[in-house]
Amino acid sequence: MPPTVIDLRRTEDPRDVVHRAVQALAEGRCVAFPTETDYVIAASGRCGDAAVALASLAERREGEPPLSLALKSHEEALDWAPRFTLVGRRLARRCWPGPVAMIVPDDHPDSLVHRLPAATRACVVGDGRIRIRIPGHPLLADCMRMLPGPVMLAEPGGAPGALAADAASVIERAGGSVALVIDDGRTKYAQPPTTIELDGGSFRLVRSGVVAEETLRRLSSLLVLFVCTGNTCRSPMAEALFRVMAAERLGCGPAEIERHGVVVSSAGLAAWGGGPASENAVEIMQEMGADLAGHESQPLTESLVAQADVILTMTAAHRAAILAQFPEAGGRVSVLATDRRDVLDPVGGSLETYRNCARQIHEHLAARMDTLGIEPRDR
Repeated sequence: MPPTVIDLRRTEDPRDVVHRAVQALAEGRCVAFPTETDYVIAASGRCGDAAVALASLAERREGEPPLSLALKSHEEALDWAPRFTLVGRRLARRCWPGPVAMIVPDDHPDSLVHRLPAATRACVVGDGRIRIRIPGHPLLADCMRMLPGPVMLAEPGGAPGALAADAASVIERAGGSVALVIDDGRTKYAQPPTTIELDGGSFRLVRSGVVAEETLRRLSSLLVLFVCTGNTCRSPMAEALFRVMAAERLGCGPAEIERHGVVVSSAGLAAWGGGPASENAVEIMQEMGADLAGHESQPLTESLVAQADVILTMTAAHRAAILAQFPEAGGRVSVLATDRRDVLDPVGGSLETYRNCARQIHEHLAARMDTLGIEPRDR
């Protein structure tokens, strides 16, 4: 029996499409959805029979689990893969939702995978690993929010490497086995998602796709963000000093730390964009072997907060202001001083005032360097 096809571009009420898709999934049937990369076939992870049916439609790839688990958000990943690595967490926060799939270990007794039906586990676990995706298409996200448990995804089988970039391709490959097809035209990228496997402190590329490996290497870097008020004195000095100190640990030049997986930036809660560092700050940094000549101030933004792994503020008030606006960043925001002492603003002060401020920042940074995961070159 041919599937029901709904053209999402012509529907008057997308909510009705969501409800129909959710009902089909809840009843254990398979539904084809568009993503930003390709069309996938989905089924409810709570239904073992649906998992078996879905696995029969999936393109099989050596070394990968048969089906993917689609989650609602990257925060859920630790529930399904408690051994999710630090690099994986960085990539999850920066790439999801989006065109990246990650293969991660499923060898932890607390993983929610062990609560799935046995038939489902057999289809989503391969060699003790699971593959996780969080596609960026809003319709699939809306459906998942209305379903308990995860959704399983399959890339429909066909010619090896062939991509299902439109609804017709899905219907051709699996039409009789799919109850509903959501047609949203050709996908945005019409390329496969990039698939990686987390491997200790790094990752390996399993399958090339939309996001280049070089881009993922950059996105997996440690990003440290310093925050003050105007981003012309304290936080730029902290950024410049950190760059030098990180370079010393990595055995490279300050301009090369990004190649070694460390990115540093600074911003201000009340900063104007494009302003230079104060003259006194530039001079003091020269004295201390750091460069601030090319600094341009920038305001703290939601994107900067979301991307940063570590956010270090000059005062407790700065930290409180960030958490008031971005409470989800709570585990990543700390006062620079480990004893939570404020670094006082030197603006308008003498050169000696700036010198004392820079020394204070250097002292606090030295106390924190061992906690940031930057391995010294002699280890």
